[in-house]
Amino acid sequence: MTPFSDIKGLIIDMDGVLWHGSHPLPGLNDFFNTLRQQAMPFVLATNNASLTAAQYIAKLASFNIPVTEQEILTSGIATACYLAEHHPPELTPVYAIGESGLLEPLVEQGFILTGVDDIRSEVNNTGPDIVVSGLDRTLTWQKLSTATLNIRAGAYFYGTNGDTSLPTEKGITIGNGSILQALESASGQKPTIIGKPKPIMYQQAMKILGTSPEQTLAIGDRLDTDILGAVNAGIRSILVLSGISSEKDLQSVSYSPTLIMQDIREITLAIKNL
Repeated sequence: MTPFSDIKGLIIDMDGVLWHGSHPLPGLNDFFNTLRQQAMPFVLATNNASLTAAQYIAKLASFNIPVTEQEILTSGIATACYLAEHHPPELTPVYAIGESGLLEPLVEQGFILTGVDDIRSEVNNTGPDIVVSGLDRTLTWQKLSTATLNIRAGAYFYGTNGDTSLPTEKGITIGNGSILQALESASGQKPTIIGKPKPIMYQQAMKILGTSPEQTLAIGDRLDTDILGAVNAGIRSILVLSGISSEKDLQSVSYSPTLIMQDIREITLAIKNL
């Protein structure tokens, strides 16, 4: 089966695929124009939990690319949905390290957010039942300390994603996975990860698209998240070389993408030639 045969929907990563920070990558507008012309449904699924769907819509609009809220899925949204499926929101206080892209979806699901002074006590039935961490560019020692104390006191420990690095217009910088490693080291507990490479986000995206794994193609720039996540979800994938991973990195992993392309410009040409 070729990468594009019988494809009914695309799951597309953003950072490193569509842009680096605030800089759009070449061919961005042509890529989306082609998807619209070909009536190819897509979900933009990112492990970055710092921004809300509305903020991503605004960012894309600044590049003259209109998208709908239904076409955006962040690990923050995915995490809030997953937690709501497994914990009653109105009865479950949550301590969250993160930005609006995580905090707003949690509130929208009905969760009660606790503060940095709230420490879990099973005796007094106070404090958070869940600690969840997403990318936080205002991270402080106090936030890490509160999270650690609550995890040690028995709170469930979740992470929106495990990306240790993040591509930006200035280069590759720290990602949420590095925050999780600090919390794991301090608490002695491993987090449950919701984002890629776990299959949860891809399964949620396929539900939005209304496609089966056989009808779905993932596009990403990271072997350890986008591509491994596609493998775990049983879907085909394209690795673009415009972000984190290189062809050389394939030598150190036991899995591989269905296809490797330089960037979205090459994908656009392939779609036009279908």
